[in-house]
Amino acid sequence: QVQLVESGGGSVQAGGSLRLSCAASEYTYCMGWFRQAPGKEREGVAYITRGGTTSYANSVKGRFTVSQDNAKNTLFLQMNSLKPEDTAMYYCAARSRSATSCSLLVGLFVSWGQGTQVNVSS
Repeated sequence: QVQLVESGGGSVQAGGSLRLSCAASEYTYCMGWFRQAPGKEREGVAYITRGGTTSYANSVKGRFTVSQDNAKNTLFLQMNSLKPEDTAMYYCAARSRSATSCSLLVGLFVSWGQGTQVNVSS
């Protein structure tokens, strides 16, 4: 499995910004960001393919940007205009080495980081 370590979480006020990073032991075709709020199911936030194709959940479109540094095996999530409803544990995830497609379906990802907490206050 791919080893993933997230960082960059914290507490901000609504309207603020945070940048999450995910250091990966290797890159697979599809890397994604997910989040899970207390009492809710884990949900997809954004993904990026090795070729740079991106996709976002409707709730974060226009506010969040996923990017990658392939040379450093690092994934980023720039989060702007944060809202209290963005409060959650954020996870970096990777599909398997053999995967050739990408989506925001939680069940398709096989490697997960430990998560980084994001708290947005009103």
